[in-house]
Amino acid sequence: MNPDDPSSQPATIMVVDDVLDSLQMLTDGLEALGYDVRPVLSGETALEVATWEPPDLILLDINMPGLNGYETCTRLRDNLRTAAIPVIFLSAMDEAVDKVKAFAVGAVDYVTKPFQFDEVEARIRTHLELARLRLDLERTNSHLEDMVMQRTAELTGAHERLTEAYEHLAVLDQAKSDFLTLISRELREPLGGVIGVAERLMEESPSEVVARHSQVFQECRSQLVSLVDDALLLCQVGPDGATGLGKTFQLDSLLQETCRRVTPVAQIRDVQLESPPPVPGSIPGEPEHMRRALKSLLELAVKFARSGTTVRIAHATDQREIRLFFEADGCGVPPESVPRFFQLMGTSSQLVPNGDPGLAPALAERIVSLYGGSVSIENLSSPGVRLTVRLKKAIGRGESADSSR
Repeated sequence: MNPDDPSSQPATIMVVDDVLDSLQMLTDGLEALGYDVRPVLSGETALEVATWEPPDLILLDINMPGLNGYETCTRLRDNLRTAAIPVIFLSAMDEAVDKVKAFAVGAVDYVTKPFQFDEVEARIRTHLELARLRLDLERTNSHLEDMVMQRTAELTGAHERLTEAYEHLAVLDQAKSDFLTLISRELREPLGGVIGVAERLMEESPSEVVARHSQVFQECRSQLVSLVDDALLLCQVGPDGATGLGKTFQLDSLLQETCRRVTPVAQIRDVQLESPPPVPGSIPGEPEHMRRALKSLLELAVKFARSGTTVRIAHATDQREIRLFFEADGCGVPPESVPRFFQLMGTSSQLVPNGDPGLAPALAERIVSLYGGSVSIENLSSPGVRLTVRLKKAIGRGESADSSR
């Protein structure tokens, strides 16, 4: 046996009996089996010894002078130092009422005299093993509780750090939005002056010069104005800018109008826009915001389209959402750039043919997601791209499921 390992030490058993012959027989038999035995003649002595140095198990006679077995067991259970010690009653009383009372005061087992020693030893082994398992379970639970407390403290600390980081990022984001708003507003006046002067010069220039530069000027003018407007709107449609929450509108008429507005841009690039199919159902949001988002996405499809081709428009709908599809045959997006395509600063003139999209992709994604939708882009095998717009249907406006795609 290893003296440093408690589990390798012999179990300590207290035997309490006022009959010397019985006490001696149990003591000799248990010591022969390797147990550390403490023989005691009375309940009072048993309480004192058990409190001073608790044994692993107690064999307790019931009929004793002074404190009988029932009273001794009750006091053992009332003492925190001895409450968990398993107690096995040994008694000549074999009535059911006696056994019921024994278990009521806290005994774990009851052996009737005269008994077979092998039976007593078997019950001792059983309850020592149960006590060991209970102690292991308590230690495991205590260890788990310590781990949970430690993990909780770690998570609390991590949550506090994340909260601080989030607050810091919120300050930075607000500073970015304020700066972008300031720059956009400050650009309006000088930009208007530059455009006005340029238009005046073109009006006074010879016709062949105007014809040669008019289209370039108009495209640059449109791009600059759109960039300023997009920057301002991008700052407005954050979590605090959802002015359309609570509003709903019919998507069909808005899509038809958006296509009419994009048609002149498409014609300049020799690209046709397919007439959009009827789209039943209403969606939540601010109509002007959604019009800007769809216009940006359609213009993006036009920029991907090859000259002489047609941008296809289709839709699919079910009870929960409406999906719009804008497809263009022409160029695709590098696969590694697809996941970040709609991030702010995620696109450039190298990714989108026929011009830098500017803030349009990020603005469209932010507007659509603000009202519960999403935007994605994927490459076609033709080659080309498909832009998919998922829009949540307005609550209470369930449509029958159908699909035009």
